[in-house]
Amino acid sequence: MEQDHLRPDRLARCREHRRDGRRRGPPVRQRRLKLTLKNHNEGQGGAGDQTPRRLYVYSAGILRQRRLGRILAGGGYRLALGLPGPGDEVAVWGQSPYAARGERVAARRGVPVVRIEDAWLRSLHPGRDGEPPLGLLVDHTGVHFDGRAPSDLETLLATHPLDDHALLGRARAGIARLQASGLSKFSAFDPDAPLPEPGYVLVIDQTRDDAAVRASGADRNRFLEMLYWAQEENPGRRILIRSHPETRTGHRDGHFTAADAGGRIAFCDGDAAPRSLLDGAVAVYTVSSQMGFEAILAGHRPRVFGMPFYAGWGLSSDEAPIPRRGRSLTRVQLFAAAMLLYPLWYDPCRERPCSFEDAVGALEARVRAWREDRAGWVAEGMRLWKRRHVQQFFGGQKPVIFADGHAARTRAEASGRRRMVWAGKARDEAAVRVEDGFLRSRGLGAALVPPLSLVLDDLGIYYDPTRPSRLERLIAASPGLRPDELDRARLLIERLTASGVTKYTPGGPLPDLPGGRRILVPGQVEDDASVLLGSPQIGRNAELLARVRAEAPDAVLIWKPHPDVAAGLRPGAVEAPERWADVVLDRVDTGALLRQVDEVWTMTSLTGFEALLRGAAVTVLGAPFYAGWGLTRDLGPVPARRLGGARPTLEGLVHAALIACPRYRDPVSGLPCPVEVVLDRLESGTIPAPGPARRGLSKLQGLLAGHAHLWRR
Repeated sequence: MEQDHLRPDRLARCREHRRDGRRRGPPVRQRRLKLTLKNHNEGQGGAGDQTPRRLYVYSAGILRQRRLGRILAGGGYRLALGLPGPGDEVAVWGQSPYAARGERVAARRGVPVVRIEDAWLRSLHPGRDGEPPLGLLVDHTGVHFDGRAPSDLETLLATHPLDDHALLGRARAGIARLQASGLSKFSAFDPDAPLPEPGYVLVIDQTRDDAAVRASGADRNRFLEMLYWAQEENPGRRILIRSHPETRTGHRDGHFTAADAGGRIAFCDGDAAPRSLLDGAVAVYTVSSQMGFEAILAGHRPRVFGMPFYAGWGLSSDEAPIPRRGRSLTRVQLFAAAMLLYPLWYDPCRERPCSFEDAVGALEARVRAWREDRAGWVAEGMRLWKRRHVQQFFGGQKPVIFADGHAARTRAEASGRRRMVWAGKARDEAAVRVEDGFLRSRGLGAALVPPLSLVLDDLGIYYDPTRPSRLERLIAASPGLRPDELDRARLLIERLTASGVTKYTPGGPLPDLPGGRRILVPGQVEDDASVLLGSPQIGRNAELLARVRAEAPDAVLIWKPHPDVAAGLRPGAVEAPERWADVVLDRVDTGALLRQVDEVWTMTSLTGFEALLRGAAVTVLGAPFYAGWGLTRDLGPVPARRLGGARPTLEGLVHAALIACPRYRDPVSGLPCPVEVVLDRLESGTIPAPGPARRGLSKLQGLLAGHAHLWRR
């Protein structure tokens, strides 16, 4: 053999290496594990200035999921391989079959075991579909679902005062937010799915061999016993069995089978959200499912046949009492401990630890995109340069198909997809209109800078006051917003005004301005649809300037042309604006300018909305989306349906326009995101710049600005 030609010392080392390999495992696998661990821990530090605590792991399943390491790093941990020493800990996944490896090592080395589980709001789809979690539950005492022994969560519930006003306020807001959004541990549910007639008893199934079921000492017989009592205690009522999501998707079997249905017992395995099912139930039965916790939050007192974390606190009827748990809690206190204090939440866009509220915002954006896009889209009227970004926004479930006219309608009908059309080219009432949102970019749309937000509207479009729009409906409904929604809008206003972020954001320094009553008159693109549809009486910038000067002869009139017009990309230039204006400003910071003026007069410009945020008085000569609600002085043709209707607050207007209506896409992670992430990117400037090809095309458009019909197709 070739090894016979090796020197004796090398041959001895090879034999020793093989013996070590048999003891330690294949060297290649060791190298792979170390590389995976390096990827997990790269760039990670502890919480604050503390040295991270080492967690030794013996499960490739934990190492393969990079997000787990990042979440744990945010909690002050660092994953490690090898053998733990004093001060170290061993991490295992709950009570999974693979946990025994780590438990044996921990017992031999005399170090604690830390048990990790998915957080209550895990993801859109089950983990077996490959989606990483949005948070983790890290427990140093036990595991939350095993009531046979204490856990960190049980200790929190038993000993924490849970009386802090701010904490309980967050908990109340969190409960309301989850109820309104329909989020659950897995949230891929259809909000429009048909629901059973209310008045049923809901029996919740779980997957076979689930650790939470085993910890409660339950098996199929226990589930059948639960089903028996559901019938006995609710004579004549319909019984609906709700299967686990992983059972419906074919990943794991449940405890109930088709043979268990019949008579007044039926399965309810549609796409309805758990919250919707709970709303129609008169009683809820569970062994240890998280839906029992959600039932408590929905106002039920579930009948519990296992020993989950939410049993024993006076909020459930418990078949298996837990003597250690004698404290009576409110559902708000239960939520505060379980959702706000116990988990480690993670922001997938910013890739950092976050609050419960930020985690919910990330999941809401993900769920909204899935719900709106899951049938797929056929897009028409999209310019070539926009198609990539439309694909990125709406093609997460199924790639967007681009077609026009009859071909678009045919492909949509054949595939069951929805149709979208760029709003300015909409000719068909059946298509959903698409338009830029109000926090758009760092740069101009006419310069081919892609948008960070887009609006979908199945009724009309926000710049067309001749018909209702989805945004108008949201504004009209805003007086009914919850306190936490108004607080979120208020914080958004504070951030926008402090940072100076506007629709296009960049701008130069502001010169000294004359004293007196300062009126800003923002110019607009004269062939823009918002002007053509929303300002039929005054549609030219020169007319606007002349009108303002006539109405306010003694004011300091400041003229600021539209950025697209100033760049030579769109029509709307005014010859000799000094005839009316005292100051002409170009390429200045709009946010800073708005803080220096007393009033804004406009046709339909978004600058009027941005002025409202900063406390300036706004007079409109057209009918933009923010006019007619009592927040502006309206001199234009505002629709009567607004004038005699709702009177929203500024916070309600902002919530509708910047939170509820647009969809946002994070330009860094590529994920759907809430408005706060986009505001982070606009403030920091961490937005990829257009490539050289797009910059060249933008310059060509500038040269052809007088022939817009050639390139605005």
